[in-house]
Amino acid sequence: MRVVVVLAGLAVVLAGGSLAFAVHPASGVTVEPVAFSETLTTGLTGVDVRQAEDAGYEVPRVEVFFSEYQYVRGYYGVQSAVSEVTADRTTRQFGRPVGVFVTDFADAGPSVTEAGYLTVASDPAVDWTRASTAYFVVDSAARTPAGPAIVPFGNRVAARSFATEYGGEIRQWTDLRSRDDTEPAVAVENQVTDRREWASRTVDDRGDLLDRRTSIVVGEDAPTLPAAIEAAPPNTTVRLPSGTYRANLTIDKPLTIRGSGAETRIVGDGNGTVLRVRSPRTALLDLSITGGGSDNTGSPPDAGANGSWDETIRNTYGYGDAAVGLDAANRSLVAGVVIETPANGIIARDSDGVVVGNVSIEGSQTWREGFMSVLAIESRMVVHNSTFQGGRDAVYTHHADGIVVRDNRMTGMRFGVHEMFTSRSLVANNTVSETNIGIVVMTRPRSNAVLDNRVTDSGVGVSMSGSASLTTGNVLLDNQYGLDLGTQRSLYARNVLLGNEAGLRTGTIVPTNRVTANDIVDNDRYVSTGRGPVRLWSGNYWGPIPGRDRDGDGTIARPFRPSGVVDRTVGTSDGSGTLARSPAVAVLQQFQASVRGLRSANVVDDAPRSQPVRHEELTAARNATTTRAGHP
Repeated sequence: MRVVVVLAGLAVVLAGGSLAFAVHPASGVTVEPVAFSETLTTGLTGVDVRQAEDAGYEVPRVEVFFSEYQYVRGYYGVQSAVSEVTADRTTRQFGRPVGVFVTDFADAGPSVTEAGYLTVASDPAVDWTRASTAYFVVDSAARTPAGPAIVPFGNRVAARSFATEYGGEIRQWTDLRSRDDTEPAVAVENQVTDRREWASRTVDDRGDLLDRRTSIVVGEDAPTLPAAIEAAPPNTTVRLPSGTYRANLTIDKPLTIRGSGAETRIVGDGNGTVLRVRSPRTALLDLSITGGGSDNTGSPPDAGANGSWDETIRNTYGYGDAAVGLDAANRSLVAGVVIETPANGIIARDSDGVVVGNVSIEGSQTWREGFMSVLAIESRMVVHNSTFQGGRDAVYTHHADGIVVRDNRMTGMRFGVHEMFTSRSLVANNTVSETNIGIVVMTRPRSNAVLDNRVTDSGVGVSMSGSASLTTGNVLLDNQYGLDLGTQRSLYARNVLLGNEAGLRTGTIVPTNRVTANDIVDNDRYVSTGRGPVRLWSGNYWGPIPGRDRDGDGTIARPFRPSGVVDRTVGTSDGSGTLARSPAVAVLQQFQASVRGLRSANVVDDAPRSQPVRHEELTAARNATTTRAGHP
């Protein structure tokens, strides 16, 4: 009976809808540029844009009006617009482009700084011109914080003058489509091997710090650890036999401090940082460190505040108490170290090529009382094969571009991995549980890779922001939200989302991500959506859904709408499958496909899979869920 009532209701909706949406955006539409602040922007990350604006640099921009989208889309960077404006997926979501405008630098006196950034003599003279009649200088010396810039001009003479002075060639809008428009996230995928190899090479290179000759044995050649450090020649090893060594000290020359395991205990006096490393190529090996201070934050002695939030983070977070503080300690190593801390475990500031491996850090039981197990500030480093328990965040990064965090275990904290202002990172093969968020990438970075991690029993499994990033191969199990999609122009693929309250959550107003080949099964809700137009995804496995694979290609011959009023109940409501296959629903869905106004904020998978993408991993995850629930 309920199915009949719903079908009747759908007929009413269709009848009313056919009147309400009789207007068709068609040819002859005339549009004019608007203030860029009024557009919904995408393209360069917010960090890149802010960096350019703060420094007075110009970023070429594009405005696009679509036939079936009520907002104007603004693009920072010409290439980001070129690769999307005429893409099939974009057309299906927003309609066809009816007006494309680009910034016109012809009368603004453009020039390029020594660093390659684009500036103008007169900012008010930067105007708009139609892309179809503009001239674009490509491959010149001009760049933005994100990379090479395509510079548009309203007339050929100005474009030729710029190219003569700063190099490059002149192209028109249609020519730009033939340029390399590799999907940004795919470019990141191609870089993952390089990041893995850099991490492995960095770990191997630190191996020579393990082989330094022993110059001092504490208790034999020197009475105390401070005395041993003072007496030891650079590039040698100071050995600490088992025992307790009370010290808060500074290491200001390249030494290896090597204990005998957890039985070698260095105990601070409860104030400040226990071991302060101020020299490159220093190693701390096979030690236990306790007795650090409890101040989570501090400040450098010569801090000259400029009031920026970025500086505040560096000068407060970066100078809290810790078991180990590395300052300009490039190519150093912390390995085989056990730390108990009420505040930070290891802080690295301006220390490139540091390796933290095989450490165990235990923080506070209540995360609000503790701080970071590993805190990396402007330090490209490797954190691997380590265990983190408690505290606030296991690994916190701030402008730590290129950091690699892999093969770690993290439990019982606020965030497992917490990246701020950090791009080109690799977070891989970590196991995270009992957190507010397992892995969170914030403050709009770019080109990050989050691969093959396992997050369970958390508020959110993985939460991504920024752009041009890659999130693949993760297993997200029994969380409130499995995967939070807050990025632009990014790829989400081959993830397993099982047993979450909601498999995916998406809230970006301008949907530009590609979501494909994921297994999204046995969640209370498939997806949670926010504002914005339809999200077109493709090739995901949603479990048993209405429809058949008619030609044996592994694809259900019917689009699936996991957030739609009918399809979202397929896995939980009797009769919903019958309703989903009904002629009335089919007509409504065809109508929605042609009238974008009826499908706002919805998700459509246009080629849902009939079988899992990662069958073995999905089966293992299901078995784990059954075991964790206490079932035989």
